[in-house]
Amino acid sequence: MADTPPIPVFDLGNVFVEWDPMLLFRKLFPSEEEAQWFYDNICTKDWNLEFDAGDNFAEGTARLISRFPKYWREIQAFDTRWWETVGPFIHGTIDIHDELIAAEVPTFAITNFSREKWIGCLGEWPFLEKFDGVVVSGIEKLVKPDPRIYRLFCERYGLAPETCVFIDDSEVNIASAKRFGMQTFHFTGDTKALRKELISLGLPLKSK
Repeated sequence: MADTPPIPVFDLGNVFVEWDPMLLFRKLFPSEEEAQWFYDNICTKDWNLEFDAGDNFAEGTARLISRFPKYWREIQAFDTRWWETVGPFIHGTIDIHDELIAAEVPTFAITNFSREKWIGCLGEWPFLEKFDGVVVSGIEKLVKPDPRIYRLFCERYGLAPETCVFIDDSEVNIASAKRFGMQTFHFTGDTKALRKELISLGLPLKSK
């Protein structure tokens, strides 16, 4: 067990709440193959990352529609029906977070998130206001895995990288945080494994 437990720093999407554009795209197309093609070729992961980097949704969708006018309805839906890309809460992680809060452990988050959608989620996701601080990529115009976002986080909250444990579902983000000097945990949906790891690091969680 570590002498001084690290400060937990969480990702949000697919750590606290499931997020997958395919949840929406499956509703817009008659087959899985067409929905997947649309995600791979039109409303892609890289295109979504532009919003996480600070792009405006109205402008970003308008630009993409000008390139692919045939799909204007489906592209526009990514903005107007964005909530349908959101799945269930991951209650095991929320429970861990609540236990940390109850034990007066400071908690933080670093998230790739559109500024516009982040603001909209504040009233819908109660766990957000429990963090001691959140670095939002769309506000900072820096996206993971850019190491500058981890540096900004540490400087803002006066934390040394090695005193933090960063939890994220992306291997690329985890690798970048590790190179920056943070302790890391690659979250794959197993909240029991996350709980076990945090306990091993000395954090005050119940063993379940």
